[in-house]
Amino acid sequence: MLPVVDDVKSLRAVVNPDISKIRNIGIMAHIDAGKTTTTERMLYYSGYTRALGDVDDGDTVTDFMAQERERGITIQSAAVTFDWKSYRINLIDTPGHVDFTLEVERALRVLDGAVAVFDASAGVEAQTLTVWRQAEKHHVPCVCFLNKMDKPGANLNFSIESIKQKLKANPVLLQIPVGTGKNFSGVVDLLTNQKLIWKLRSSGDDGRMFERKPLDRSHEPELLQEVNEARAALIEQVADLDDEFAELLLTDFSDDFDAIPAIKLQEAVRRLTLARKGVPVLCGSSLRNKGVQPLLDAVTAYLPAPNERHHDLVRWYKDDLCALAFKVVHDKQRGPLVFVRIYSGTLKPQTAVHNINRNSTERMSRLLVPFADQLVEIPSMTAGNIALTVGLKQTITGDTIASSKALAAAAARRAHKDGGLGKKRGEDVSVVLSGVEVPDPVFFCTIEPPTMAKQADLENALTCLQREDPSLKVRVDPDSGQTILCGMGELHIEIIHDRIRREYGIETHLGPLQVAYRETILHEVSTTDTLDRTVGERRHVATVELAVRPVDIFSSGGSCEFAFTEELGAQLAAEMKEAVENGVHSSYLQGPLLGYPLLGVSTLIRSVNVEPGTSPAMVSACVSRCMLKALRLAGGQVLEPVMSLEVTVGEEHLSSVLGDLAQRRGTVRDIQSRHDNKVLLAAVPLAETMGYSTVLRTLTSGNATFSLELDTYEAMNPQDQNALLKKLSGLL
Repeated sequence: MLPVVDDVKSLRAVVNPDISKIRNIGIMAHIDAGKTTTTERMLYYSGYTRALGDVDDGDTVTDFMAQERERGITIQSAAVTFDWKSYRINLIDTPGHVDFTLEVERALRVLDGAVAVFDASAGVEAQTLTVWRQAEKHHVPCVCFLNKMDKPGANLNFSIESIKQKLKANPVLLQIPVGTGKNFSGVVDLLTNQKLIWKLRSSGDDGRMFERKPLDRSHEPELLQEVNEARAALIEQVADLDDEFAELLLTDFSDDFDAIPAIKLQEAVRRLTLARKGVPVLCGSSLRNKGVQPLLDAVTAYLPAPNERHHDLVRWYKDDLCALAFKVVHDKQRGPLVFVRIYSGTLKPQTAVHNINRNSTERMSRLLVPFADQLVEIPSMTAGNIALTVGLKQTITGDTIASSKALAAAAARRAHKDGGLGKKRGEDVSVVLSGVEVPDPVFFCTIEPPTMAKQADLENALTCLQREDPSLKVRVDPDSGQTILCGMGELHIEIIHDRIRREYGIETHLGPLQVAYRETILHEVSTTDTLDRTVGERRHVATVELAVRPVDIFSSGGSCEFAFTEELGAQLAAEMKEAVENGVHSSYLQGPLLGYPLLGVSTLIRSVNVEPGTSPAMVSACVSRCMLKALRLAGGQVLEPVMSLEVTVGEEHLSSVLGDLAQRRGTVRDIQSRHDNKVLLAAVPLAETMGYSTVLRTLTSGNATFSLELDTYEAMNPQDQNALLKKLSGLL
């Protein structure tokens, strides 16, 4: 679907609006809550598309990948730029599936606000919790949109209560629905006491026109009473959370709360939203074209402009360029396209920029505004905007870009002088924006080209895909020489496999999916090892004494710890310290049982004796050998990934689902009621979830939905561990 030509011309003409009129927002939600449909309606009502796209028809703007249109899901976050009234909105439609959680993470890292979409019949669901936590981590203010109010099971009070209980948020209800289920026809704005009614005369009505009118006091007494109660509750809630509004009430409107101007109430709600003390809640039905225009008004009214978000590092750059690369896509004609969020200064094409993370300078050839898969070339872009750059060949997700090395160094000096967030690198100090945390993959499998002649093409395809998707990891098995593909789930690897076939024309073969286990140790062990090796005419001798012990993976955050004794740390040279550290960390990558990475291990280096002439590489080798010896003596334990499972199922199928779960070594944590359905919350080992969607469809005749999310790593019992060891050793 193409943007309207006239609007694209205006987009090119007005590339740098007033920063207070810019809104960088994301749409986030559980899978199938209606994110992409809501985005489509926003684009249509803003005038950037001529026709309404539909996920089921596969003609949406933001789901432009073939896999997205076939499956009806969002896989890659897509950026669109459009105008609403006098505001410029840069919007990113994010995926809802847990396999693509990194897409949400890196979008929220650079956005100033978010719209959380809920299915009004389901309230807060499993992935809603995940994306909400991600927004909280990045301190992103949110607006909630209760979608699908036309569904028979839609329930405003249930949804509001689930936001309170599950998200621990303060929902500030700004609208109540008019009618329920199929009779849902509009909303009442509690700030203005006006009804907004969409009179759709036919199924093809686009919902562009709606009627705004005051409440009819004589014909709608029940609705009037509900509105009065809801508005009184709104005023009381805002007064409790905002001191300025409470003072206004007491001084100017103590006798008549109804006389409070809507603009004063709106200003107070905006302050609450920006301070993240409350979240405005609106309702509608995107598929039925109701309630989206007021949602766009809420985005501009309550979510922050770029200059209202505090970014610590930016002040040290003054007016110089400071931007963060947050996404890379590969275009067959243009090469790698890098999405950047500009925090200060101006970005212009045909200029050289300095990548602080890579310590390299690259020339940017062109600057584009993204409209999903349509791109418009522009002459410059100022702070607060999101743009696409062409020509940055080395830049990857999470890199900080500055105008030049000298200006970046000047910013670093200012930061260092202020005692701020300078980051030491050898003798230099650099100021970099925090990047994106990439989760560890949980599944892996081998991937092979059809012929050896295609091996180089496959390696190039995997390199490009890894640069696009940092959650995809590729490694080569040192024993077999096979290429190993590591991903976030079955769907993730399946999509990567499909993209290699479609986009790069390589018919690859995937091996069976395997689970990415972890290992730990059972006992504390001390040991010593000596390396005595002659290379050429030079003799290298090193002796290391160390101790390893298990630590709780929850208290340590799942990572492994490492330390020197106080006396050794004071006397060891920096070069030798680094060599010892490298040896320890390389040992953490392969456990003693099956070669999986280690978790929950603490190492203490007690002594390091090195004869003159011994190289640091030999010291590292000695430490690695000593570590391996200690880990083997300490006794190995396999840790398996355990998933948090949420199944929504009818009561008649509950017993079948529970029986199947018991066979999968699952543990039921809770069974909740949601209207006529049951919501089953459980923990189940990842290895037991292979093909679960097919089994669940069979058990429930296709009437159940589920979501999975990595919860923790747990020790396997001895029986299961022995079976796994035999299986992976080729004995079974």
